[in-house]
Amino acid sequence: MKLESPKKDITLNKMSTILFLIGIGLLAGILSGILGIGGGVVMVPLLLLVGFSQHQAQGTSLAAMLPPVTLLAVLQYSKSGHVDWKMALVISATFIIGGLFGSKLAIAINEQLLKRVFGVLMLFIALKMIFSR
Repeated sequence: MKLESPKKDITLNKMSTILFLIGIGLLAGILSGILGIGGGVVMVPLLLLVGFSQHQAQGTSLAAMLPPVTLLAVLQYSKSGHVDWKMALVISATFIIGGLFGSKLAIAINEQLLKRVFGVLMLFIALKMIFSR
């Protein structure tokens, strides 16, 4: 498999690349289960390290989350009574609509600006988490 990138070609025939991608998937899944964070917070920056463009990293991250990757983690939380299904369904339905509009906007934005917006968002979240009580 070969991805066309404006920066460079990324091939999946190198064992190191395959192992790195497996590591990204495992790390994103573990952190999602432990912290409830979206996989994109982990996957996008790591895919950028492999050489993906910002658009490719975001699109690939979304594609990786397309299957029911959180099903087993959600079942664990649900068994412990930590899932409000009504609230989750409302968020899920509107998340689909927001994802459609957000993806259209992201594709239209210059890659450098998109990368900066993503970085500022990550920085804001990190600072809020570090300095909140």
